[in-house]
Formats: sequence, structure tokens, C-alpha cells
Amino acid sequence: MRFVPVLIMVLGVLLAPVASRAGDAATLEILGFSADGGIFAFEEYGVQDGSGFPYSDRFYLDTANDRFLPGTPIRVRLESESATVEQARAESRKKSQTVIADSVLAANRGFTAGANAVTELSADPHRMAVNPRPVFAPIDPPLEFRVEEYPVVPPEVCGDGNEIKGFRLLMVPVEDGATVRLLHEDRRIPQSRGCPLGYAIGAVQTFFGDSGPLVFAVLVAVRGMGFEGPDHRWIAIPGRIGN
Repeated sequence: MRFVPVLIMVLGVLLAPVASRAGDAATLEILGFSADGGIFAFEEYGVQDGSGFPYSDRFYLDTANDRFLPGTPIRVRLESESATVEQARAESRKKSQTVIADSVLAANRGFTAGANAVTELSADPHRMAVNPRPVFAPIDPPLEFRVEEYPVVPPEVCGDGNEIKGFRLLMVPVEDGATVRLLHEDRRIPQSRGCPLGYAIGAVQTFFGDSGPLVFAVLVAVRGMGFEGPDHRWIAIPGRIGN
């Protein structure tokens, strides 16, 4: 039975490069909206590649002007090998309740009209078309979003070995005669984004309040340079339709 240890050794050699290239893909948690749709919040969490430290980052956006609320984002990284992701999430949750309570967000979570994990291979990562709410036959026109990537001047920390990319996010109308709406366009790469190599639409979250406009948030996965391989983080672009 000598072939058994030999087989184990061969498998170890084959799998070792895969492990050594493993980056950090943050888990996305959509927290929800404020009751009037004026705030959208989400969390990303995981274990940081390289350090192995657990982290939890919470983002709170004003849906009217696509800006972070004062005092946010809230970022927690527990620099201890014995710390857990659950502990990091609990700490960021506790720190964020003065911004808006989780109970309010949970009561107004909205609807995930479309979602693609970063592991999805069959979907178009740069396009997502959705019915904004689960009403059939639909009573709303569909929403279509597209991401366009383009090379940008890399931040100094990124070096010259990879093509660093920015993106624009478009809302494409389905009605005849309507114009394309530009939701976001990078002019430079913010320091917080690191060294982005590509983008993909990961989810579309919609919210219909008792009154007011349809509010949406497009969650975009950012594939960036990591310590042990490509990392994936999340950003959100909110918007409104109607008055």
C-alpha cells in the first residue's frame, strides 16, 4: 500500500499553489434602509489575507447624494490570532447603533432584486437587469445596470505590474426615447479602494417606502490586489427614481 502516502504527497503538491494564491473574499451582508429610504447600509466581513485578522466594516450611505453619513464607515479589525469574525462583527455592530439602529434597518431591508456571488461563472458580471419587486405580472418597468471598466493612473502604492482600473455605473433605460443615466464615474481611485483590478455587479437592492420614490442600491464587487491573491471587497452606489 505504498501508493497511499505517495498519492497524499502528490495531492499536497498540487493543492499547495492553490492555497498560496488564496485571496480574501469579503462576505456581503445587506443591512437595509431607513424608514424613509434616505439611508442605505451594508456590511462586509471576513478574515484578512496575510495577517489572518478578522474584520467587519459597515457602510452607511445617504441615498440622495451618494455620500457616507458623518462618522462612517465603521471599520473594525481585531489584531489577535485568537479573535473571531463573530467578535469583529459584534464590535462593529455595537459601534454603529448610534448611526441608525439595526432594528430599523431590518424592518426596512427592502428586496434583493438580483444577486451574483463573486464565484458566479455563468452570469454577465458587468450587467444586471431586474424586476424591482416581486409583483407578477410586473407593475414597474425593469431596471438595468451596467458597469464599464477603464484603465486609470494607478496610485503610487500599486506599482507598475498590473493595470489598475476605474469604473462607471450606468442605468440603462428600457423605455423608447429615454436617456442613459450615469450613476457613478471614477476620476481617480480613492485610497480606501486599494489597487482595483476589476469590478462586477454583485446585487441590486430596492426599497419602496410608504411614500416617496423608489430607492435602490447597486452593490459592486471590487477585485483588488491582495497579499496572497486577489481580494474582493464591496462598494455601493445608491440612487432614486421619481420624486
